Parts: sequence; C-alpha cells; structure tokens
Amino acid sequence: MKKFNVIFMLGVLAMLPVVRAQTATEAAAVVTKGVMLFSADGSRLGAVYRVADDGSAQIIIDTKLVTVPVATIATKEGKLITTLKKAQVISLR
Repeated sequence: MKKFNVIFMLGVLAMLPVVRAQTATEAAAVVTKGVMLFSADGSRLGAVYRVADDGSAQIIIDTKLVTVPVATIATKEGKLITTLKKAQVISLR
C-alpha cells in the first residue's frame, strides 16, 4: 500500500506544472495594439487602438474612445475577450 501511495503522489506532483501553466495562460491577458477584442457574447468590438498604462484596452466604438478595464479581459483560444457585453462596453464612455 505504501508503494501505491508513493507512486500516486509522484504522479500528482508531475501534473502540477502543467495545471499551473494552463491557468496562467488563460488568466493572464496581454493586451496588444491592433488585436481584435471580442465581447462576452462573441461579437467583435473592435481592434485595440491603444493600450493604457495599466494594461486596459482602448478601442473606438461609434467614433468614441472607450477604455475596457484590464480586469475584464482574458485570452481564450487565442482571442482577446472581455467579460462585458457590447452594450456594457458602449456605456463605459
């Protein structure tokens, strides 16, 4: 039984770096100028016009510059996505 516990623990420890790497990539969004920003419902909001000092994305919607807070932005499947819907982003003006 002790051998099984040791083998099991080694297996668990071997998986930890993989789990940490996946959560780090999904959580940390690097906002880059020119990258398309998508809303929570999947619609295109616009390309990032400028990146603020705090990492927030600034996009142009309806000829207005809107700052989308970095706390709402994540990278999922290679796309830059905000947790806000388009109407919520427009109201940030």
